[in-house]
Amino acid sequence: MKRLSLSGRLRWMIIAVLIAVLLPIGLYSYNRTLKETRELLDGRLAQSARTLDVLVQHAGLDALRMPEQGLLVVPILGREAEEQLMHTRTYETEVGYQVFDMHNRMRLTTTNLAKLPLQPAPVSGFENHFFEGYGWRIFTLVDDVNNVVIRVGERDDSRRDITHALWLDLGLPQLVGLPLLAVLVGWAVKRGLRPLERLRQALASRAPGSRQPIQLDRSPQELQPVVDALNTQLERLEDALERERRFSADVAHELRTPLASTMIHLDGAMAAPLPADAQTALTSAQSGLARLARRIEQLLALARLEAGAAVGQRSEVDLIVVAMNVIDELAPLLGESGVEFAFAEHDDSLVIYGYEAAMAALLRNLIENAMHHVPLGGQVQLSMRRSQGATVIEVIDNGPGIPLERRASVFARFHRESSGGDGYGLGLSIVQRAAQLHNATIELLDAPSGRGLRVRVAIPGASFP
Repeated sequence: MKRLSLSGRLRWMIIAVLIAVLLPIGLYSYNRTLKETRELLDGRLAQSARTLDVLVQHAGLDALRMPEQGLLVVPILGREAEEQLMHTRTYETEVGYQVFDMHNRMRLTTTNLAKLPLQPAPVSGFENHFFEGYGWRIFTLVDDVNNVVIRVGERDDSRRDITHALWLDLGLPQLVGLPLLAVLVGWAVKRGLRPLERLRQALASRAPGSRQPIQLDRSPQELQPVVDALNTQLERLEDALERERRFSADVAHELRTPLASTMIHLDGAMAAPLPADAQTALTSAQSGLARLARRIEQLLALARLEAGAAVGQRSEVDLIVVAMNVIDELAPLLGESGVEFAFAEHDDSLVIYGYEAAMAALLRNLIENAMHHVPLGGQVQLSMRRSQGATVIEVIDNGPGIPLERRASVFARFHRESSGGDGYGLGLSIVQRAAQLHNATIELLDAPSGRGLRVRVAIPGASFP
């Protein structure tokens, strides 16, 4: 079954509502008007009878009967003669009257009621009669003071003509107006939904990868929140796609060289004529695989941080607990490297609202970066504290440091400050991204001793619980 479009649903719902409202109103109006018309017609009969009674009182019954005639008969023109004479229909043939004396003798009548007999004991009021093929509505007025009975009648078909006219007057506009109204409603709904069509066209014509927000000129107020939400979702989608593309590029860029180097070492080990040469090549291959594993971990950490920015929810994070877990994780590497590490200054508890995985990645990479750039027997120090309304994290080493003019570029991906060592240019990029998730600032400063580097991360007070 084909589903109706939004415009079709609106059109049929509006038409159904109009029918549900107008039809009962029309029926009520018709019944009310018909009742009022009948009462008006009955009132006209009664008023005509009373008027005739007054005239009879002034003229006297004897004046109504001439000696040579036992009965006065008022002639009534036929319909054709009536229309020729009056040039219109006057309904003269459908109305008539009778006058009776105290002995129930007819003294005055119209032609069309001349043969309608009077009841033996007439009573004032309305009654219905079927006479000479027609139904009649009769009003009888019994005047006991003047000893006269007056009857005024009107044919039912005359009243039916009025009823039919009412049907046409009340029903025809609805019968003709509803289809016309349906067409106009369809046009109005289509015109009213034109902003949705413009939105569809804007989405269909949008270039892949475009970050240009959708803008609709003169869009309705109700549609603007939808457009804003769409722009937000499209921006998030482009961010996600950009993360995917960037991660793919990172993987392709960073894994190509260590894989090639490892393959060369393995090929050398297989082709080496002496066991010692083969062992040396295998050791180099193993070292290359270890570096490759660490590089993959850093790439995955970057991907997790990017994803956390999109879907992660902030929660309470105790930085002291996170730092202790990171130190435990890095303890074997710190022991093998011969670096002297100290968690020198910290509060008992430093709780912020943030992303635990991001803060763990920030601390891990700061410590690893410092550890890889200090000489054998060097020193790395971590401190965490509240200071001037912010949470301050500092990692200080006594390595060669970074010249002032090159400090701005070290946060770029895959930037290596030197060709030596096993750094991959991702550590500080991860630190920067984790800091951005917490609206934190990063400063690269000289170590207090004058030699080495001090990395200072300040998380603003807005992140405090």
